[in-house]
Amino acid sequence: MGTEMGLRESKKQETRRLISDCATRLFIEQGFEQTTIAEIATAARVAKKTVTNYFPRKEDLALDHYEVFTQGLARSVTERLPGEEPLTALKRTFRAALLEHDPVVGFTGPAFARMVADSPTLTARLRELHDEREEALAAALGAAVPDTTAAIAPRAAAALISAADRLLFRRIQELTLAGHDDDRIEAVLLTEADHLRTLLGAALDNDPTGTVW
Repeated sequence: MGTEMGLRESKKQETRRLISDCATRLFIEQGFEQTTIAEIATAARVAKKTVTNYFPRKEDLALDHYEVFTQGLARSVTERLPGEEPLTALKRTFRAALLEHDPVVGFTGPAFARMVADSPTLTARLRELHDEREEALAAALGAAVPDTTAAIAPRAAAALISAADRLLFRRIQELTLAGHDDDRIEAVLLTEADHLRTLLGAALDNDPTGTVW
């Protein structure tokens, strides 16, 4: 029974990946707005309903790692090392993702970056995902550093951290579209991210509530 369920789940994941890959290829070739669900279904050799069952929103065919993205900052906080401050954990995990050229922090390649930049729908969806990422971070900070005297403190910290995170993501996309390769982007962002984190750390250390992030 367990093996059968495992095979079934594996088949579902393969179908999901196939649909997403076909959709991304068509979006890059034709543009997101110009590509239809019917065309994606034909390319993936599945029914149109199958596409919508796996991806209820067309945007999620392109931004299919949205759950990893929206929970990324929060996970860095909740899974931080023993005794590690949240801001230190966030800096460490971002640096690791930067060195790995992780798509979640913005290393999507020029074709994909251009596809998103040229699509008002995807650009709007990306903003929504950044907002969801901030909300998840605020919840994680609230649990990590409880402060009953200033309930807004985790939300304020999350807003500052998320603003920096958005800026770094946008910077990687800008450099990608400008024609820089990933190694060059990494070198630029290592310096810029360190400077931004220093400014962020100073702002959070001056929190009048005395909260240490």
